[in-house]
Amino acid sequence: MKFSFKLIKEEGMARAGILDFGHTQVETPVFMPVGTNATVKAILPCMLVALGARLILSNTYHLYLRPGIGVIEKLGGLHRFMGWKRGILTDSGGFQLFSLSKLMDIRSEGVNFKSHIDGSQHFFSPEYVVELQSRWGSDIAMVLDVCPPYGSEKGYIKQMLDITLNWAIRSLKVRERFLVRALFGIVQGGVFDDLRREAASVMKDMDFDGFAIGGLSVGEPEEDMYRVVPLVSDILPKDKPRYAMGIGRPENIVELIDRGVDMFDCVMPTRNARNGQLFTKFGTVNIKRKEFEIDERPVEEGCRCYTCRNFSRGYLRHLFKSNELTFYTLSTIHNLYYYINLVKSARIAILNGKFKSFKEEFYAMQKEGSF
Repeated sequence: MKFSFKLIKEEGMARAGILDFGHTQVETPVFMPVGTNATVKAILPCMLVALGARLILSNTYHLYLRPGIGVIEKLGGLHRFMGWKRGILTDSGGFQLFSLSKLMDIRSEGVNFKSHIDGSQHFFSPEYVVELQSRWGSDIAMVLDVCPPYGSEKGYIKQMLDITLNWAIRSLKVRERFLVRALFGIVQGGVFDDLRREAASVMKDMDFDGFAIGGLSVGEPEEDMYRVVPLVSDILPKDKPRYAMGIGRPENIVELIDRGVDMFDCVMPTRNARNGQLFTKFGTVNIKRKEFEIDERPVEEGCRCYTCRNFSRGYLRHLFKSNELTFYTLSTIHNLYYYINLVKSARIAILNGKFKSFKEEFYAMQKEGSF
């Protein structure tokens, strides 16, 4: 049950390090493709390996409801079940409390909720969420938390923060009974500086293996995100990884690397790929546009992904307009390649003491405009 994090280099608040799970190592900063239902949509595990992915995310709430913990256990645990030998982080379901709030009843004991699939009644306690992630073999397990909607009253956010902190304490108490390779706490507090500082100050003294910054990218202005993250980073232990949950636009990732964050996940590269939006260092390509009908160029000139090395914008537009499933695969390959290599390039820049120049170049190329 080995886990460690080694900080190798810093430039300002930007950091480069290594997560070691014993069976696999992950260089940071890292972007984690999202495989909510034990699969990253539209592509195979062998493709993820070819893209350089070493850590992916699945979701406890969804896997608990379907196929269920019994099925995953009988089929050898989550790694074997989904054919993925590298790292897996499983979210606790806290975000679903936010996104499916009409089906949830949050109490100090835990959460009563109705399945969004069939309406059946269920209950999550912080202890049971750790147990689930232990039983199917997560490499990084997340504690149960409450993610209040943006715009909530400060008093309500404080109340939910107190519940989250209590659940964190309870989660730590059972980690020896339900062995997990790594257990991460989650810092909440909305966009209120004092609540974020309070949460980080309490969390930093808890014996977690790493810390997530939750409750961001839920509708708040970007300036609020960019303000509260360094407040939290300044307080959290320097020798443990920091994970910004659900942060997704390329510029958000670059900015938060500059503010001390090591780990990222988001559905944006895969979801937007299926909708025809492809990310490039020069901006986004909306492949459905008529102007690409006979465009012989790849999505991004110079990109080394399988899609760009073999297919034209015109062909991809044809697949999209024809509703061909192949489009989902090729577009997802490109977008994940872009995201994974964006953070790899940031890491190289930090190691070489050139992150500031990297960031300036990133924005300079983006200014060339979207297509």
